[in-house]
Amino acid sequence: MPIFKYQAYDSNGTSIKDEVETVSYDEAIEAIRSKGYYPTSVKQFKDKIVTESTTTKKRKKSLSSITIGGVSAKQINPFTRQLSTLQNADIPIVQSLTILETQMRRGLLKSAVGDIIADIKGGDTLSIAMSKHPKVFDKLYVNIINAGEISGTLDAILERLATYREKTQKLKRKIISAMMYPTTVILASCAILSAIMMFIIPRFAKMFQEMGVALPWLTAALISVSNFLFVYWYSIFGIPVAVFIIFKLIGKIDICRLIIDRLKFRIPVFGKLINKSVVSKFARTLATLISSGVPILEALNNVRNVTGNVAMSKAVNKIHDSIREGESIARPLKESKICEAMVVNMVEIGEQTGELDKMLTKIADNYDNDIDSLVESLTSLLEPFIVIFLGISVGTIVIALFLPLIKLMNSLGG
Repeated sequence: MPIFKYQAYDSNGTSIKDEVETVSYDEAIEAIRSKGYYPTSVKQFKDKIVTESTTTKKRKKSLSSITIGGVSAKQINPFTRQLSTLQNADIPIVQSLTILETQMRRGLLKSAVGDIIADIKGGDTLSIAMSKHPKVFDKLYVNIINAGEISGTLDAILERLATYREKTQKLKRKIISAMMYPTTVILASCAILSAIMMFIIPRFAKMFQEMGVALPWLTAALISVSNFLFVYWYSIFGIPVAVFIIFKLIGKIDICRLIIDRLKFRIPVFGKLINKSVVSKFARTLATLISSGVPILEALNNVRNVTGNVAMSKAVNKIHDSIREGESIARPLKESKICEAMVVNMVEIGEQTGELDKMLTKIADNYDNDIDSLVESLTSLLEPFIVIFLGISVGTIVIALFLPLIKLMNSLGG
């Protein structure tokens, strides 16, 4: 009968190393848990033929499923939700992953899941096996899974993780949808105006030249811009691309990135939306990690890397240092001036009552509702601005073109 060597924690958090003799890996896990231990590593060290066979299959599978590209949230989120459902149904983890693998299309996720199944059969825990695929499962994902394994509540943790990822993705879609409409309209408007400047204005310029009309300054300026765009047409695409590249290069400098990310919060209309989305992500991620049993300092290290805003990351660093010195979260959060007073007060109450995760979840939910309202008002607010922009642009072109004609008609009438 195979013998499995394991590492685990008892209810007091003491590390234990021992071995157990069972028929299969799943039975070894059950035997360890029946002792009241939480396994972190289980490896078979007898029946070498079986182990070598599994390793050989794993290597063949890895070589035969080389893929290019990453894995999107649209793939990971359903996988997490389905795995959560299977675990809630008390289906063993290897069987659950095998069921999901058979349903997947060929790609990086399918390849990773196949390797994870082989690693678990070889003695690794789910979190260790997932950590070998950082392009598929990030550090935050792996740490939450590891916390679930240590606490023996992997099914509940997976459900919490699935909910977290779904809500985060939903928030991201709201932000994108808020930006999509005005961006599309503005780009279409710029394309139409560029076409008028490059193809319509030159014909009027030629006509004015043949008629020998003295051009007003507005018309002359319009024709100069038209001539520039006609000759240097590539600048229409080149200038925005150059600005984007320069912005990215500047963003790689730490101090510049910090200044840019702070300024984002002060952008008219969009600043409030960006601020609420950053705070919501911070609150929901930290709440998920704490409620999953991840130690607070480790949780903050994970949160720092997912906020997407350097200013918020700096605030998280200060919170980390504050807790390490035995102080509170609320004080450095208030000093950052990123969060509203209500957020700071709720965090402070959460610390005092021992329900920080619940308070953070409420903050995230409230901010998500605020973002819904902001997205709707943003769309309705931008529409008149876009109409005014188009009206002024077209009106300026029409006036500039008609001024020489009016001047010519006046001279003929006189």
